[in-house]
Order: sequence, then C-alpha cells, then structure tokens
Amino acid sequence: MAGFRGKSAAVLGIGASNAPVIKFLVEAGTRVTACDMKTKEELGDAYKKVADLPVEFRLGPGYLDGLEGFDMVFPTPGMPLDLPELVKARERGARQSNEVGLFLDLCEAPVVGITGSDGKTTTTTLVSEVLKAAGKKVFTGGNIGNPLLSEVFDITPDSIVVLELSSFQLQPLSKSPHIGVVLNLSANHLDHHRSMEEYAEAKKNIFRHQRPDDFAVLNFDNAYTRAMGDECPGHRIFFSRRCEMPGGAFLRGDDIVVAVHGREEVAASRSDIRIPGEHNVENVLAVAAVTALCGCDFAALRQVLREFRGVAHRIEFVAEVGGVRFYDDSIATTPSRAVAGLRSFREPVVVIAGGSGKNVPFDEFADAAVEQAKAVVLVGETASQIRAAIEDAQARRGKVVRVVEARSFEEAVHLAAHEAAPGDVVLLSPACASFDMFRNYKERGDRFKEIVQTMR
Repeated sequence: MAGFRGKSAAVLGIGASNAPVIKFLVEAGTRVTACDMKTKEELGDAYKKVADLPVEFRLGPGYLDGLEGFDMVFPTPGMPLDLPELVKARERGARQSNEVGLFLDLCEAPVVGITGSDGKTTTTTLVSEVLKAAGKKVFTGGNIGNPLLSEVFDITPDSIVVLELSSFQLQPLSKSPHIGVVLNLSANHLDHHRSMEEYAEAKKNIFRHQRPDDFAVLNFDNAYTRAMGDECPGHRIFFSRRCEMPGGAFLRGDDIVVAVHGREEVAASRSDIRIPGEHNVENVLAVAAVTALCGCDFAALRQVLREFRGVAHRIEFVAEVGGVRFYDDSIATTPSRAVAGLRSFREPVVVIAGGSGKNVPFDEFADAAVEQAKAVVLVGETASQIRAAIEDAQARRGKVVRVVEARSFEEAVHLAAHEAAPGDVVLLSPACASFDMFRNYKERGDRFKEIVQTMR
C-alpha cells in the first residue's frame, strides 16, 4: 500500500466500474478526487454510494481540468484515451490505470484473462466451474461477478483468478494475465472505438505484456486472432474446431483433443456439451486448453460440460408454447453473435432482431437470415437498416425470407409467435444493443421471458 499512501488520484467517472477504485484508493491512503461530467443529482445512487467517503468531488463542466496535477489518473472504461486532458496528464508523468490494472498489479495469484467479441461470459463461467470441480480455489471477476479489487489481499498465491475482460477494460493495461485468451474478434463497439484497428489493439493487451513463461490461447479459425499469434511474447496455444492443432486443442471427429503438454489426450466428447451451437464448441475447446494449462484433470471438464446448461440470455431456453420453442439470446448485441445464434438450430427459426446500433454493418446477419431463417421480425431504431441489408442479401442470393416490422417489443414477440408453427423456434437474437428500449440486454431478455410466459 506504500505506493498509494500520500499520492493524489483523479478517478474519472463515478459509476459501477470506478466505485471500487475510489474505495480502494481511500483505504490505501490516497488523496482522491472523484470527477464526473454529471451533477450529483444526475448521478443519483452512484453518487450516494461514495458520498460519505473522504474524497473531493469535481462534477459537471470542467471535470477534466487540471488532470496534469495528479500522480494517478483512472479513466472510466470506454473513455477515449487520446483526450487532450489525458494525454497531457500522461506527458506530465501521471500514472494511468483502471480497476483491472490495479488488480493485476496487486494480485499474487495466477490470473486467467478471457476476452473476445462473443462468448466471454460462457467461457469464463465454464473455466471457473471446471477449476472448482478440480479442487482449485477460484475467484471470478472482471465483467462477471463482483469486483475483486476489494478482495485482492485475501487472494493467496495458491488460488486462481478468472477474469472476463472487455476491450474497454483492456485498453489502458500495461500488464497482462498469466494466461490470456482471445476467443474471436469481429466488428463490435465501433460506436465507441474509433476503428476496428483500435478495437483489435485494445484486445491484444490481454497478451501484449506477457512474459516468456506466460500463455496466449487463441482461436485459429478466426482470421484476426490467428494473426495475433505472431505477436505473442509468451507461449502461443491455438484451438480449432476445423483443423488439428499440434500443441493446441482441436476437434477430431467428435473428440475434443488437447495437446498442450506435448502429448495428445481426448479431453471430452462433443456429446458431453449440452449448450447448443458451433460457437460453443469453440468456447469449450478454449476451456479445455486453459484448464489443462492450469493442471486440471479432464474428468472435471467432462463433469461440468454434462451439467452445464448455459448462462442466462445466451440461447437460453424459455418455454415451449403450442409446440413452438422460445429461446432468449438477448446477449447477441452484435451481428456476428446473432449469426451464431441462428446457426445453432436445425429447426425453422423465426428471429426477432433490432435495437440500438453500434455503427457496425448488418450484411453478415442479413446473409444468414436469408439462408437460415423462416421469418425475421424487426423492431427498434435499426429496423430499417436491417431490412435494407436483408433486401440486398435477397437480391444477391436470389432467395426470399419473410420480414415483418413491429411497433413495440411486445408486439414483436407476439408477431414472431404468429409466424411460427409447431416444431419451429422463436429466437430473440437482436444483433443490436438494447438502449433504445431497455437499460441493458438483461432487461430486454427478462421482458422477453415475461411476454412468453403470458402466452402459456
């Protein structure tokens, strides 16, 4: 704690991500200034959670003024790091970090970091459950679970930490986890990142600062992550469901084969996986590689796979109504994630799509919808954009899919049910964020479930 006592820190953004940082720094003896563009009235509960702490508040216009006078600066995740005020502070010697960076600096246990455009939560959950089944002491955090910064001094070296990490959390890091996993990469968050290149560069921080004895676990089947293999300073481990990977993890027939310790072992079978979709086969390959590197017995992997039914809002079965099965895939906030959802079913699918955009194209989703959907029900701000992309795809492919537009989310669910016949699937897989109608994807998924339950 000596490195914090008596120092000054500006924490930029008073919210869920930075509240643990503020509390930690105060306890460490740091002079903290909490800064936010909102007033205390606009911040509401977020302000109340830190209002009683001995910190100075700088709120409203000008909240970024004078950052060059601080020893440490902690931007909120997603804040552009090239803002003139932040650049000036760094040039004057201010240390810049975030909650995850602080945690990595202080944690004495090995850390597994997991990122990717899709599949982070499912993979993080599976890795944690396999480690627990193998008798390991596990702490899970980052984008999933409780912030771990408050527990960092209780985490002993014989524990293992598993962190789900977003591009925003990774972007300012100058230290990487012992095992860094990149599941895949596709266009995402381009409403915040200035380009796909910036987004990809942020993801690389999960392995960029590794040591020679660390590991990067990468998806060989994704062009972006395959290319990342050339930049790894530590050991590079590939996984693939399409081709055999010497020294990695791969699918051979229905066998999940792991060869990270120099010999091939059948870790599990495809039939052990209970969650649907080829994308989840890839996630399981990553899990098998990571848990093998952590010294887990494959019996623990098989046990967890056979019991795991998925995480809420991720192709989650909701109910069967009149012979139609309803699935909640509200987490599909990108076109690539929605495509994975569509391809998870052999039955005819009526998909509900639309919401708020992320400045990414819908061409990939439109192609998949034309090829694989029975009907598409559109709703929200992006409905017209998705319709236009589907019309283009229909013209290119010479195929037609029925497209229906709804005036409200509730109407969209009922229209989808009307379009479906017994034996079909209704899938909420929006390809968009939810902020035009809901606070987050969870609220959207919960509302979907509520509406479906009224149909029973």
